[in-house]
Amino acid sequence: MDISEILSPKFTEFDVGTPLSKVAGAFENQELDAVVVTDGDEYRGVVSRRQLASSSNQPSAKVGSQAQHVPTVDRTEDVREVARLMLGSDAKTLPVLDADDRVAGVVTADAVLGAVRPFLDAVTVDDAYTTDLISVAPETTVGKALNTLREGRIAHLPVVDDGDLVGMVSLYDVIEFTTRSGSRSQGGSAGDAGHGGGGRGGRGGGGAREGDSDRMLDLPVRNLMSDTVVTVRRSAPLDEVVGTMFERELSSLVVTADGTDEPVGIVTKTDVIEALTWERDDRNAVQVFGLDLLEGMDYDDVSALIEDVTSKYGEMSVIKASIELQEHRERNRGVPLVLARVRLVTDRGYFTADGEGYGAAHALRLAANAVERQLLKGKTYDQSKKRSATEDREREQLYGWWLGG
Repeated sequence: MDISEILSPKFTEFDVGTPLSKVAGAFENQELDAVVVTDGDEYRGVVSRRQLASSSNQPSAKVGSQAQHVPTVDRTEDVREVARLMLGSDAKTLPVLDADDRVAGVVTADAVLGAVRPFLDAVTVDDAYTTDLISVAPETTVGKALNTLREGRIAHLPVVDDGDLVGMVSLYDVIEFTTRSGSRSQGGSAGDAGHGGGGRGGRGGGGAREGDSDRMLDLPVRNLMSDTVVTVRRSAPLDEVVGTMFERELSSLVVTADGTDEPVGIVTKTDVIEALTWERDDRNAVQVFGLDLLEGMDYDDVSALIEDVTSKYGEMSVIKASIELQEHRERNRGVPLVLARVRLVTDRGYFTADGEGYGAAHALRLAANAVERQLLKGKTYDQSKKRSATEDREREQLYGWWLGG
């Protein structure tokens, strides 16, 4: 599957000598993720919304100084390769060059996700989400939240109060809040200082503005967070996730444990794009979360266990295998109760099973045995859904493309 059908010939372009303050105005269009920077007809790079929001440059600085050299692609590039390039360059917009090396259009992460969305029902949030949830409390200052966003290179920060999800604050919320407040204190318009990285190069009133900016940074995030947060269960298929993101104009959803409201992670568009990069050659690469809980077993032992289980099914390609180990407080003679979850994404469907036992190795073997029983019975995630013969043929074609066959 190439990008010829999903590239867009419409893009926003600025010359290298354009002031950043003018470029910032282009991002008033909330759908715009990045702008293309050129020098005459020569492509020089892109500047993204997040990059501009995170920078501390003066509004009078030229956009050429901020141009990021992301990879370029041609219209026949494979979707998976585009996904890899986006991940490797941390860019959600890549320029598409024509035969004369001029920018003919752009391909965006949203376009890629829209193209593959119908085929993502075989993969769940559980396979893709980030379990390391970075969050803040409602009383966290705006300044500290901003530092957390920048240091973590993230754009969205859940607000959690005593284990309960109460809001969401984004990098763009913080930047807009601080810069526009500073602009008002100086009597200027939002556009004069907005998005310019604090606007400290403005004329007059600098001291007053810096004082107001400092006060803004000392306020708690509860003052600007959105109290409407969209959550998703761990067992939800990724096609549902992408649909919700598009419908609600979001780039991330907070993941909750099934049956509870407890936030356990976050799933982003980047996480979904990463799922597109899984390869046939990755089938022996087992991801293990909580490996330190295993005593008497190392990574190679876990990989061998999974390979032994999957080899009993016959002709089957494992796209991704992951193990998650969670230790409970309960103990028996000093040995902790552990929950092990085994998840397999294969060309025959999706398999998942849990095992709970005292000691991680015991729990893992129980979960592996449960998956093995599913494999032998042929009961998979995919097979639990009724599809037409046409849909089955389309799915076989997808797996052939996805696995490089």
